[in-house]
Amino acid sequence: MRRKISAWQNAFQRVAILRPVTLVLATILHHADIILLRLSNGRLNFTAIMGLPVIELITIGAKSGIRRTLPLAGYPDGEKYILIASNFGRSKHPAWYHNLMTNSECFVNNKGLSGTFIAREVVGQERTQYWEFASSYYLGYQVYQQRAAHRKIPVMVLEPKR
Repeated sequence: MRRKISAWQNAFQRVAILRPVTLVLATILHHADIILLRLSNGRLNFTAIMGLPVIELITIGAKSGIRRTLPLAGYPDGEKYILIASNFGRSKHPAWYHNLMTNSECFVNNKGLSGTFIAREVVGQERTQYWEFASSYYLGYQVYQQRAAHRKIPVMVLEPKR
């Protein structure tokens, strides 16, 4: 069952998953989100305009060892966050996925709340459950999986570090 979003958010999502639009978004969306987040003191970003919950994910680069900060759709499940490594249906996993696989400890900011989390990739029934959960927010994941048919899109769970 799809989460209730406004008619304009639904329309925006439907446009966003069109192949030419996705190609542009894959290149500029995270840069545009960072700029808008800074200009609005963390209140606005383009991803949230589509009705998606956004977190700021801070990881350590898998190759560089440099701290990386990225706004991402992060779906809350109690104290956990669910991340979908769709990379807009492109052929490779996103860099943040590789960062988390190399160093599972990460930092999350969400609406003024922040904390340290441990990331893990989920498989089997747990993956299916979280995939469906995230897909209830964003219809594009099904389209992205078709485009990236050669790879299974990873689903990551971030759990608070205890």
